[in-house]
Amino acid sequence: MEASEAAKNALQSVLEAKEDESIVIFCDDVKTEIGKAFEKGAKDLKLHTRLVLLKTSSKVIRTEVPKLLMKHLTTQRPDMYVNIFTGTREETPFRIKLIQLETQNHKTRLGHCPGVTLEMLTQGALALTTNEHRQMQEFAESLMERMKEAVKLEIRNPAGTNIVLSIKERPFITDTKLDWESLKWMNLPTGEVYVAPVENSLEGKLVCDMAIGGIGPVNTPVTIRAEQGKVESVTSENAEILKIVQNSLHTDAMAKVVGEFAFGINSKARFTQEFLEAEKILGTVHVAFGENMNMPAGKNNSANHMDFLISKPSVNIITENGSVTSLLVDGAFQAAESNEKPTEKSEEKLPISGFYKVIEYVTIFKSEKWWEAIVIFEIYGKRQMGMYLWQKRSGQWKRKNKFGIRNVDEWNKLKNAVDQLAPKLTTE
Repeated sequence: MEASEAAKNALQSVLEAKEDESIVIFCDDVKTEIGKAFEKGAKDLKLHTRLVLLKTSSKVIRTEVPKLLMKHLTTQRPDMYVNIFTGTREETPFRIKLIQLETQNHKTRLGHCPGVTLEMLTQGALALTTNEHRQMQEFAESLMERMKEAVKLEIRNPAGTNIVLSIKERPFITDTKLDWESLKWMNLPTGEVYVAPVENSLEGKLVCDMAIGGIGPVNTPVTIRAEQGKVESVTSENAEILKIVQNSLHTDAMAKVVGEFAFGINSKARFTQEFLEAEKILGTVHVAFGENMNMPAGKNNSANHMDFLISKPSVNIITENGSVTSLLVDGAFQAAESNEKPTEKSEEKLPISGFYKVIEYVTIFKSEKWWEAIVIFEIYGKRQMGMYLWQKRSGQWKRKNKFGIRNVDEWNKLKNAVDQLAPKLTTE
């Protein structure tokens, strides 16, 4: 996808830009190509557009908002801002101050892009059509609807995560669409459904085995133990990363207090160096410590915010009456339970994530413990074929293996390989 087309789609679908509105794009000089893409996308939508380039230096860490930006934050405020920054971890306090100035009138929309890359626009999490944006927004709405009765969440993963946190009277929100009532700013690319947990509720062990905000992918896990919502200890075999994390968590008194829990729901998000994209990967979750004042009911006023991304999470929803519902299993969203009672003649529902629209499927093999099927499903308006194998454990079907085929060309390559190898299944 052309970068300017992706930028235009995001402005139109996420910030709901309309003709004759105004936009200011703050852009680090090293990100000029991306700034130009957003500038073109904005002009294609017939917005009154200003691109403001900021000089950067590896030797200078910004902590305050530059004076040259102040006129755009006071007397010349636009309808929308877009921030295109390098995403340097040490500059998080500067970015938080700028966001507060941009959104303080509760009228201006903001798309915030710390660490955005050109590849995100051309082939990654921002390379979305307007229809794909809409479908992701619909899934976010359905996910938030499922969370309305939840008061507590249990999160585990194969790396050793075992935590529980309270979300009682804390509403989930999404960055995929604009909330005109709160005018909450959002990151670009989008792809999260998130909440501000009760500040003193996080308990247990969090094992971050994927990536950390401001650092990127981690080769060795970082283990955090929390009690009453606050980090008690941090350990890792990587001394360099451990030092960075500890320093960040000591930014101020609230930097150690839980600030966010989030689901990733963007199917085009990739596991890249930039956390901005990695945190949106479909089927992941992340927990953050620090600032959340811009979230509904958030009370953490830290000057820092650090995210920890975990792989293959399993998430259980617990309601006020104690009922438990499985929402995620090993990184796969589970279909919502139906209120209809199946009849004896009804066919068992295909145990595939409710995120996918099943078009048709063929069962290859099924027994009391195993189910093998080939499925045609649709996601964001595009159809794919998946070869699934499920195993029944504790009365529930759990996905064991999945092999995806995205298009006919991939199928032809696979078919040719099978035709070549199949004769070798028989022996003379």
